[in-house]
Amino acid sequence: MKIGKETVPRTAICTSNPDTIIVRGKDLAEELIGKASFGDYFHLLVTGKMPNPTQSAVLNATLVAIAEHGLVPSVQASRMTLAAAPDALQGAVAAGILGCGSVILGASESCGQFLEDIRKRANGNPDQFESAAREAVTELRQARRAIPGYGHPLHKSRDPRVSALFRVAAEAGADMTYVNLAEAVEKVIPDIVGKSLMLNVSAAIPAVLLGIGFPLAGLKGVPILARTAGLIGHLVEEANQHPIGFALSYQATRHVEYTGEAPPGFVPGD
Repeated sequence: MKIGKETVPRTAICTSNPDTIIVRGKDLAEELIGKASFGDYFHLLVTGKMPNPTQSAVLNATLVAIAEHGLVPSVQASRMTLAAAPDALQGAVAAGILGCGSVILGASESCGQFLEDIRKRANGNPDQFESAAREAVTELRQARRAIPGYGHPLHKSRDPRVSALFRVAAEAGADMTYVNLAEAVEKVIPDIVGKSLMLNVSAAIPAVLLGIGFPLAGLKGVPILARTAGLIGHLVEEANQHPIGFALSYQATRHVEYTGEAPPGFVPGD
């Protein structure tokens, strides 16, 4: 059964013969291995082009910024999975990555779409950024939807990664249009929401990446790729140094309050 318009599978990413592997038009063995950083290679895979120095600096900075943030839910899921299945590193990594959604890690994509919408409302005119941001935030508020990329449970002031990424982008000579848009949103939020919600890293990442021409459709992949590295670090620690997967499960059984029915006299145990 034919589904869709295409009938011939096509890709512009990779091909090979017995002697050579070609990736995005480059000889993998001769032009990339030992010559391209992994971050630059990622840019090539996604965009089809090697990054210029500005693009390289900004993309690599975002990957470093989002790779690790402690025992967040994705890490806990990953470590508990490895504890239960120590022979399945790939399954443990997948368990952590599968939780990437609109709340955890996936907000970079939705924030990028939000910032692009504001840019279009303003017709690219910096003088209109604040009014366009006010209009967009008001609409989200009226719809009782979260403002993607703003607010953080720990970093009540600006997430420290935000200033670092903005500094890298500015020093590297990136287009700061989306950074300015992100700051315009932060400025108007208190009047509309009634409290400050400061930029977090999930807003900073699209703000700087869109400024170097990174595709909107690829934004969600950046935190996924970066967090994979962080998860592997946790899993090596889990396997060889400090196994805490079962301890995390134990703490949950101790602190989760049971609210269902129980026989008379029943007392939950540890």
